[in-house]
Amino acid sequence: MRILENEKIIVQIADLGAELCSVLDKESGAERIHNADPKVWNRHAPLLFPFVGKVIDGVYRVEGKEYPMPLQHGFARDYVLECVEKSFKKVVHKLVSTKETKEMYPFDFELLVTHELDEENPRVLNIQWEVKNTGENTMYYFIGGHPGFTTEEKDPKAKEEYYLEFVGKDNITYFGVNEESGFAAPTETKTLALDEGRVKFHPDIYITLIFDEPKFQAVRILRPDKTPYITMECSQFTNFGIWTKEEGNYICLEPWMGRTDDHGFTGEIGEKTGVQRLKAGESKIITHSIEFHK
Repeated sequence: MRILENEKIIVQIADLGAELCSVLDKESGAERIHNADPKVWNRHAPLLFPFVGKVIDGVYRVEGKEYPMPLQHGFARDYVLECVEKSFKKVVHKLVSTKETKEMYPFDFELLVTHELDEENPRVLNIQWEVKNTGENTMYYFIGGHPGFTTEEKDPKAKEEYYLEFVGKDNITYFGVNEESGFAAPTETKTLALDEGRVKFHPDIYITLIFDEPKFQAVRILRPDKTPYITMECSQFTNFGIWTKEEGNYICLEPWMGRTDDHGFTGEIGEKTGVQRLKAGESKIITHSIEFHK
């Protein structure tokens, strides 16, 4: 476990999946990240790569050839990443393609995952992903975050008194998943009724909310008194998800580049919604930040 610390927060990141496992507020003594209770949800904040969500029938296609991807959200979250840089302010992990990964995902890649405490605001954690195509062919990939933020109350029902705020938005549409297949249903859009950009976290949100091309500057979790609790700056992302379980005292804010398959999708990887592309030798840096308000 790698530890970052300043005067406000203590952050723990595991080598397994480069997963953010804990953010302890030093002033209040409160833990801000879900504890991975296996009775509720056995993750803290998994890294999603090289897929976000599931692929239909556990297979996908690249230039007519099928590859197995039985795992939801790809495989990075279940691999131990090499720690290549560490200090009390910054830690960098690396994952590279191997013979084993290429059996599931036929691309040569290098992924660098950076967690760094902000120099100006001690309550902000900056997260950066750098994806490199180290092969000779165009690389297709998806990447995302899945952090679960605990509420201040242990009672799971208490989160229904919290709010979501979509910064700069007057209205917003979303969709869920097809009840039969569990895959995305983008033709069944709904509208969140926002009041000054806010909506109360009501029981109807006990499904995955999916936003395509969200163009959010930031998304916030607000306390019951409408003061900020968590702010995620996520302006770079092409897709976004919000998810929880009724029995859990956490809310997941999920910045994505790409997402799960549409219900009934049978096309190639390059036709998937939000797919990212890198030519041979190219790389891309994707960033977001999380503020843990006092």
